[in-house]
Order: sequence, then C-alpha cells, then structure tokens
Amino acid sequence: MGTRLLDTSSIWSDPGADAGRSTLGGGASEFPIANAIIGGLSMIDTGEPQLATQWARIRGRLQSEVGDVEYRTWLRQMTLVGLEGDEVTVHLPSRFLRDWVRSHYGEQITRLWQEENPAVHRVDIRVGNGRSGFAESLAEPPAPLPTHAVERVLPPPPRPNPVRGDELSAQLDARFTFDSFVVGKPNEFAYACARRVAEHPSSQGFNPLFLYGGVGLGKTHLMHAIGLELARRGAPRQTVTYMSAETFMYRFIAAIRSQSTHEFKDQLRSVDVLMIDDLQFLVGKDNTQEEFFHTFNALVDAGKQIVVSADKSPNEISGLGDRLRTRLGCGMVADLHATTFELRISILEAKATRACAAVPGKVMEFLAHRITTNVRELEGALNRLIAHANLFNRPITLDTAQEVLHDVLRAHDKRITIDDIQKRVAEHYHMRLSDMSSARRARAVARPRQVAMYLAKQLTVRSLPEIGKKFGNRDHTTVMHAVSRITELMAADAAFAEDVDLLRKMLES
Repeated sequence: MGTRLLDTSSIWSDPGADAGRSTLGGGASEFPIANAIIGGLSMIDTGEPQLATQWARIRGRLQSEVGDVEYRTWLRQMTLVGLEGDEVTVHLPSRFLRDWVRSHYGEQITRLWQEENPAVHRVDIRVGNGRSGFAESLAEPPAPLPTHAVERVLPPPPRPNPVRGDELSAQLDARFTFDSFVVGKPNEFAYACARRVAEHPSSQGFNPLFLYGGVGLGKTHLMHAIGLELARRGAPRQTVTYMSAETFMYRFIAAIRSQSTHEFKDQLRSVDVLMIDDLQFLVGKDNTQEEFFHTFNALVDAGKQIVVSADKSPNEISGLGDRLRTRLGCGMVADLHATTFELRISILEAKATRACAAVPGKVMEFLAHRITTNVRELEGALNRLIAHANLFNRPITLDTAQEVLHDVLRAHDKRITIDDIQKRVAEHYHMRLSDMSSARRARAVARPRQVAMYLAKQLTVRSLPEIGKKFGNRDHTTVMHAVSRITELMAADAAFAEDVDLLRKMLES
C-alpha cells in the first residue's frame, strides 16, 4: 500500500471541529494528526495508528542495545517519515550521519522494525529535514500538536545521566589475551612492554606506550590483551577506553555537530587508560590531531596511561604534527617485526591446538612458507582448511590446502627463478646456499643440489645448459642425470617424494 498523504484543506481550518476527528476533504477516511514530536524525535504519521507506538518501542530497544552514548551521538536525530508498501523511510539531517547510520546500524534498525512489524521488509535511510515529500509542498507548516495528543503517544524520555569514559570504549575481543599471543623473537619486546603496562599502568618510562608494525603482526591483539588484563585484575573505579583513531575522529566531529564538545572532552579525560588503535588514520586531519594532542597532555599530566598503535614509528609518520610526534616518542616505543618462519609455525600449531584439529606438519610448513607477511591471513587460511575438513569430513592434506586456498595462495604468487629454488632447497635441507654451485660431492650436499636441479627443470622455462650454468657452470648432462635420478628416487621412496612435492608446492605459482 502507498503512503497515505494528508489533504490539508480541512485540518486546522475549523477550530470548532470535533477534537478527535480530522476528516480529509469531507471524505470517509480519517487520519491521526500529521506531525508529532515523540521523545524529542519528529515523526510524520502515515495513517497507521500503531506506527507511532512501534517507532517508540524501536527507539527504546535501540537505545538499550547500543547504549546511551552511541544513541545520543548517532541516532537521536532520526526522523520517521512514513511507511510505503513494505518500506519504512527514515530521515537524518546530514549525509555524514546518514552514511554512518546506514553502515553501522542499518541492519540492526531493519531487524527491529521487522520484529515490530512483519510487513516491513526494508528501511530506507535518507538525508532530509524530518518532513515527508508532501509536507515539504505545503505553503505553511502544520500547526503544533495539542499537548494532550503528544502525551497520549509517549512522554519524552528522561535525559540520560552523564556517561562515563568507559562507555565510549569499543568491545574488547575475549580471544585476544596475553595467553593466546604467540611470542617469538620479532615480537617479544612489544609483548613484554604490553605486559608491564597491564600489570603496572603509568609506570615511569612506559607512558605513553607506542606499538608499531605492519598489518596483521599483533598490535591490536596486544592492545586488547592490555584491556582484558586490567579488567581481569578488577582494579576498582578504573576506567579503560579502547577505540580506533577513526572512531575518535567521528566522535569528535559528532560532538562538534551536536555542540557537545565539552562533554566529549570530559568523557575522554576522565578515563584511567586510553588506548587508540591505528593512529596513522589521523594524518592530514589537523583539527582532530589538535584535540587528541590536548587529550593526550591532560591524561599524561594527570598520571593516566596512554597506549597508541600505528603502522610506523612516530618519527616515520609523515603528516603528524611535530608537537604530537614528540609527545608520542617520549615514552616507550616498541616495534613488532615481520614474523619468522619459526614464529609462523608456532602460531599455526597454537591455532590448531585451540581448534582441536589434526593438521599435518607438512601442511603447516607449506602455509608458513607461502603466507609470510600477515598473521591474520595465515590464521584465516588455517581456519578455512579446518572448516573445509569438518564440513566435508576430509583429512587436511597438501592437495586440499592448494584446492581450498587457491585464491589466497594466488595473491602470494610470484614468478619462480632458479635463485628462489636454490634458496628454498638450501633452507629446507639446512645447507649453505654456496654449496649449490660448489664442487663438493658429499651426499648431504649432492642430493639437495639434484633436487634443486629437478625443480628448476619442472618449474622454470630455462634450458638444461642455462640450469647447469646456475649450478657452478655444470654441464647439461649433469642436469639430465639429476632429473632422472630424482625421478627414480621419488618413485621408489614415498617419503622422499612427499618431501620434494612439498618443496614444489611451496615454490609454484
């Protein structure tokens, strides 16, 4: 059914008309009053008497689900325009608010509407001034509601109490604890610093704590672990706030728009521990940097702990103000290096153990060799393998790993060279790279060299003389012998064949 539009020819025109009736144009249809203020939110009535009650209940549930702070910051200015067919239209006063509510609350609002009114299938969130299309065409706005009409719908809710700083915090992920963090040489210093801050906040020399490193190396994990450890220790009256730099910026902008910057500042400066993730997001946003700088100073001067993460060290982040860069570098700066092969294996083993999954060592080595830059991708790849094995009741093997993870592996593919093969084989057999081209004939050197020649023939387009030249100017017949010998050994020895196959899978694209 279409949206019911109001004929204004008879509304408000006769002060002596029946109080409870607003007949349109002398017709038989009757509609409630057109424009109501419900709990501080405008609503254009569509002619459905129960719609106002449904909207009031949805607002109440939304506020209880997201909390007072988020509701007042992002959702308070929502305006219900009407119901047309199976679609509800809601207005917000700016594109910024519309985009934020659509992306962060759209599904939640749609779900609440569907639970209240099964006829609603979609919620359209638009930019508008709280008035429907027909209302905008009126020469004059409708007269205000009689007081008793508003009171019958829903009294305005009481103003919420001032919020505490911890209510600004994003939810901490219970999986990201210190116990679940796999420590190795590349991250042990950052881990130790994070532990120290969690056990003794605001320690001299550790405030602020600045963690930096590439994507997926564990910065966010350590920040969540700090927050969870502080909560576990149950320090009384201690408030911990964690948010991304992007969220900090959006909240600051929203506070400016709603003229509540003083409240925003008071909330943040009342916390005991403030953690800001991905600070590089503030590059080029001078006003937000300025606000963060003053918040930073206020907290440090008050003896409160600050933890910050970014993809680079303070001195390497271009576009960061000099004052803020200096302040960030005055505490403890700890970096998380790229993972080593051994650390990646440890991460996979810990993940498989927690998932109670039987993952062969060869598969773990394959993943650790192929996915080297991002721990999140590494863990995600293992999750996919385990899920595939459970869903289809199949064992995890090298073949299934290549089949299931073909898209991930393709993203890490590169053109294979003979140098790559020599380096990988030497690393696999724990031999010196120089022995690939040396004259040594000991079996511990000769057999891996033959494997490398075999793989060079299989995985590159180089001719036999070209391959021989890369192996100490050996003759092409030496390469032919190596290929033949490795082929025979693979046919006779299944374990050896599996070893060579693992090397091939690691190298091939």
